[in-house]
Amino acid sequence: MSGKACLVGPAYPFRGGIAHFTTVLTGEFEKDHEVLVINFKRLYPSFLFPGKTQYDESKSPVAVESARTIDSLNPFSFRKTAKTIADFEPDLVVFQWWQPFFGVAYFLILWFLKRFMREKPVSIVFLCHNVLPHESSPVDRWLIKTGFKQANSFLVHSKEDAANLEKLKKNVRVRVHPLPVFDMFRHGRYTKASAREALGVDGRVVLFFGLVREYKGLNILLDGFAGCADRIDATLMIVGEFYGGKDEYMARIGKLGIEDRVIVVDHYVPNEEVEKYFAACDIVALPYLTATQSAIVQVAYSFDKPVIVTRVGGLPDVVDDGVTGFVAPPRDPEAIGEALVRFFETANAGEMEQNIKTAKDRFSWSGCKKALLELAQADADL
Repeated sequence: MSGKACLVGPAYPFRGGIAHFTTVLTGEFEKDHEVLVINFKRLYPSFLFPGKTQYDESKSPVAVESARTIDSLNPFSFRKTAKTIADFEPDLVVFQWWQPFFGVAYFLILWFLKRFMREKPVSIVFLCHNVLPHESSPVDRWLIKTGFKQANSFLVHSKEDAANLEKLKKNVRVRVHPLPVFDMFRHGRYTKASAREALGVDGRVVLFFGLVREYKGLNILLDGFAGCADRIDATLMIVGEFYGGKDEYMARIGKLGIEDRVIVVDHYVPNEEVEKYFAACDIVALPYLTATQSAIVQVAYSFDKPVIVTRVGGLPDVVDDGVTGFVAPPRDPEAIGEALVRFFETANAGEMEQNIKTAKDRFSWSGCKKALLELAQADADL
């Protein structure tokens, strides 16, 4: 199937994994489609955004040309967006979903779009990064059902999210494709040695990377790391912007007596610096309390780094225990510590690196596009 595709979701100048996802998926579609990217003029209202900025301040942005038409607080922009899409006359429109806040906006955009395109049927597919939000509120369920009301085809990244979707909306057409490898940060500018020199670290290095939020279980990692720190003789790097609670984490580090073994980099990492941290580390830890999937696993894999994940959401679906990483039960510091010991004392890091290189074929952008097109074709055949 080829023709015209419209991708709806955040893109540069907004920051974050979904904006990066939009850019790379656009490049994949552009191989055999004419593509229109519909971006946001305003994403989150400032009172809903807990970070320092919504915008990408990198010197090397991961960017794509887009039409910035959606203002999340301006209903008039929803009609304008639908008209922009309709004028493009796409065969397929992909709506990226990750937050219930956008449920009403998506519902109204689709309501207008279907009226503008009565004479030319169009396939609508929702690509769900999270069917349910990480931290939910009482109105989320209503917003999700509203957002999903005018679509029947969905691509999700985990079996758990497929199950979540089917509980919320009956008779859906759903495909599961794992999150592709986020390889946009690997440029070959650093070796492990040069990255460690730049960061002032040596020896064994464990990396916790990304926005620090309660559901990511950093306290579990700190407790687990403290329990085995003397045995593994490693440094823990915590790298990312804290969404509240930094003082509590720092106090915990002090209470555990591991200040000399922990490095904290408290800011959102610009694109050009991401490679440095992943090149420097030996293993990446994701001690999440809840999850659907995580782009951090796919960034780690792009650098051929093994990961420690917890058995939540879709994380164990993408990690082969003892082969490409380690899977531990959630909320279990001892299990995290045991996984670290297992890696540093008994695992063959070189063999795991090779295993990851082989496994990456599962996580291709072309496979993601193919799944979207198959859903669109099934929709068109009805």
